[in-house]
Amino acid sequence: MSEVKLTSLIGNSQKLDGGAMFGNAPKALWQRWSKPDEYNRIDLACRCLLVQTPTKNILFETGVGAFFAPDMKERFGVVESEHVLLDNLAAINLEASDIDVVVLSHLHFDHAGGLLTEWQEGVEPELAFDRATFVVGKTAWERALNPHMRDRASFIPLLQKLLQESGRLQLVDQSDAPNILGAGFRFHVSNGHTPGMLLTEIPTTLGPVLFSADLIPGAAWVHLPLTMGYDRYPELLIEEKQHLLMDLIARGGRLFFTHDPDVAMGTLYQNDKGRYGTNDNVPGFSAL
Repeated sequence: MSEVKLTSLIGNSQKLDGGAMFGNAPKALWQRWSKPDEYNRIDLACRCLLVQTPTKNILFETGVGAFFAPDMKERFGVVESEHVLLDNLAAINLEASDIDVVVLSHLHFDHAGGLLTEWQEGVEPELAFDRATFVVGKTAWERALNPHMRDRASFIPLLQKLLQESGRLQLVDQSDAPNILGAGFRFHVSNGHTPGMLLTEIPTTLGPVLFSADLIPGAAWVHLPLTMGYDRYPELLIEEKQHLLMDLIARGGRLFFTHDPDVAMGTLYQNDKGRYGTNDNVPGFSAL
């Protein structure tokens, strides 16, 4: 296995309704894990993962970014106006043009909006990553082009147009990971949150690391019954989650969290009562 280096990168953050994020869990329970503000909103990260192989800089997702106009920025609880991800790439001496591949689990705006440049009045956003190949699952792409009325607002029509016109869009199946990313990489597919969501398993000398996207957005959601109000098929999601967690625990796996403001990655365990959780939790890491 070739050496890979992993760096967690924070993108623009959000504040979203806690009840929506914790589905049918009562507030008396979920507020133990996420303290709400006066509007019932909780803090959420939009964390991205940079994986550097001997030949490629691979970026897993781009967060919500800063493409929203001010009124929409306020509506969706985006905190910062600047493109935080690009600033944090610059802090480790990388530019958007240094990224070879961007892997998108799905195309909801809080995971893919960072592909676009910052909002400027009267100027249409462009793709911020001018050299990267954009990897999207075929089913997730079809969903973005033909959303249901329930999740139509989660997609960015302009983004799909720009990706198509770039000539750098690569639609993939579950078996394509080794050919695109390198030996040992693996795609898992989840349909509980949105159809065709790609979860990438990254090989490391410490064991597999799963970019868990919205299947498990943070450490609290490792607990099997917890789902989000945004999930399309909660019961299916729980079954998918259990299957993946059992497999990863058997192989000493870790989870990388996109939305947890405090935990970037943790090592999976199952206690004597059968409940899943993570330990050795870290808030962030560089060139791990």
